[in-house]
Amino acid sequence: MPADLCRRILVFLLLSAVVFPGCWRPSGNSQVVVYTALDEEFSRPIFELFERRTGIVVLAKYDTESTKTVGLTQALLAERKHPRCDLFWNNEIVNTLRLDQAGLLRPYRSPAAANFPSQFQSARDTWCGFAARARVLLVNTDLVSVDAGPQSIGDLTDPQWRGRVGIAKPLAGTTASHAACLFAAWGAERGRDFFTQVRANARVLAGNKQVAQDVGRGRLAWGLTDTDDALIELERGRPVRIVYPDQEPGQIGTLFSPNTLALVAGAPRSEPAEQLVDFLLSPEVERLLAEGPSAQIPLNPAVQLALRVETPQSIRAMEVDFTAAAQQWHSVATFLRETFATAD
Repeated sequence: MPADLCRRILVFLLLSAVVFPGCWRPSGNSQVVVYTALDEEFSRPIFELFERRTGIVVLAKYDTESTKTVGLTQALLAERKHPRCDLFWNNEIVNTLRLDQAGLLRPYRSPAAANFPSQFQSARDTWCGFAARARVLLVNTDLVSVDAGPQSIGDLTDPQWRGRVGIAKPLAGTTASHAACLFAAWGAERGRDFFTQVRANARVLAGNKQVAQDVGRGRLAWGLTDTDDALIELERGRPVRIVYPDQEPGQIGTLFSPNTLALVAGAPRSEPAEQLVDFLLSPEVERLLAEGPSAQIPLNPAVQLALRVETPQSIRAMEVDFTAAAQQWHSVATFLRETFATAD
């Protein structure tokens, strides 16, 4: 190729990069780092769909069932001066609020969040809740009759179930979030008394999945878990039924815990992270999560479909002050660690 032609081609390419900068992206913008507490089997297909749609590679960090949100929260706190994570997809809300109170989250008003109820959105646009799960009792029908079965989380302390009922260790995930919400609703004295009795009466397992599996296999008569784990056992044909607790007048109601999305302040890949937030809050993704094995409950009223689980509109839902729960998390967590430190 003549030297003059080579020079003209080079000049054209350089000018194209200046005149049409939107036609290409630096390699750093083709990736986004996500820390996610939602089970990999549920979240990975969503990430893969996003990658196919956008060409942006999702580098996901998952955590174990036993540490879940607390482990990821501690990682984000440790990395606050040099953030590695762009987006935190939490499977509950209390630890997201803790990060917000610590100043680790940055505001972003996603256009996809416009229809979500205000109670599931930050007033400062630092987080948004979507795709909720309910905290339920899963009962083995071979071991417990309908008439004799539990109806309340308070039954976790009933001596007739000693050693036959299970709960996940309340130090991480939705069990820890549930505990914080109960302390906020009941007060510290009643909260400490309740969990002290639970520790004495119940078997303590590593996570909600293990509780549901042990109920399904008949190792436990019943246990406290999440709707996603409970439904998996039910749809596998295990002899189980789901009970939404505390539905009688005067009772506290069933806790619905949303997933939450939050962008990390100072993170290096803001544009692809915002694109991923918009995608995850879309009706399509809530529909996929609802129709998939985890049966997450859509919070966007635009998502209309038949659900396999109850919703805050169909049963008595627990009224929760999530901010109060997050504010007292440190004292609650200290008590729970001391109480459940030696649990198996």
